[in-house]
Amino acid sequence: MHTKILKLSSTAIQEAAEVIRRGELCAMPTETVYGLAADGLNPAAAKEIFRVKGRPQDNPLILHIANLEMLYPLVVMTPEMEGVMMELADVFWPGPLTMVLPRSSLVPDIITAGGPTVAIRMPAHPGARALIEAAGTPIAAPSANLSGRPSPTTLRDCADDLTGLVPMILDGGDCDVGVESTVADLTHFPLDILRAGGVGKEDLEEALGYPVCDVSAPKTGEILRSPGMKYKHYAPSTPLTALLGSGEDSAAWLDKQSGEFAVICFDESAPLFAAKGIPVIPYGRESDSVTQARKVFTSLREADRLGVERLYIQLSPSKTGRGAAVFNRVFRACGGDMITL
Repeated sequence: MHTKILKLSSTAIQEAAEVIRRGELCAMPTETVYGLAADGLNPAAAKEIFRVKGRPQDNPLILHIANLEMLYPLVVMTPEMEGVMMELADVFWPGPLTMVLPRSSLVPDIITAGGPTVAIRMPAHPGARALIEAAGTPIAAPSANLSGRPSPTTLRDCADDLTGLVPMILDGGDCDVGVESTVADLTHFPLDILRAGGVGKEDLEEALGYPVCDVSAPKTGEILRSPGMKYKHYAPSTPLTALLGSGEDSAAWLDKQSGEFAVICFDESAPLFAAKGIPVIPYGRESDSVTQARKVFTSLREADRLGVERLYIQLSPSKTGRGAAVFNRVFRACGGDMITL
């Protein structure tokens, strides 16, 4: 299949909308990561997402909307749920927050993995919302990568995975947030965070005025309410180990390791590793989780291209703000292979 790559413009959006209306796929930029877009109310189109990505069909999809009017036909809310939804929407929509609500009969089973709830987000990226409006339908859009790989936050990374697999990619430049949305389940009180992301737990608590539950793990046999809860995600092809410790302790530990390896590291630690001849890819200062979030996926892909035998990544134990999302993504990328120094 030939893949057309178009710079984001009004003409490109109209062309991409026609692709969506035909039941085909288009990769689109959002503020979080690039998404693999399809008509979210067309089961056959959604099924193509799973086929192209190699995604397990028990992993639900998020529906993306352009405005609140698109939300109401998709859900069946109690007055209490609607009140919480509006409180959060007033602060975080458009933006990197996904809300899980009881689904209506309009939502296909394939979107929800057969479950009773649907995950919905209103992206902040104006190009993404323009495409949804032009297509005239909610858009299902998981990350535009092959399943299990680091999510794409640049055109290059998106094209590396999907060229030849989809008819069109919209080039919207680099993504601002760099990790997927936070997913909050409004069917529970206090609400559950199902996936850490671009909105911090503290931000949700400030908006609501009461505590919310930390990220929860699915129970055995439970139908997943959100993507990002079960499977190993975000992994480079090269084996990855996370290091929790100071730059000095990490450098001393790496001195004892054999083979060819590279380190994704905090900016302030880069000179320590480079002085030992270790290839380094800085991804932000230790205290700067916003920059780490923006760069973590691109850094994993860049490190993967070095052709070394193993990768290491420095990781802060802090889980406040976007630090929780960075920790979650690295934990899943390395399959839990973490060393505390």
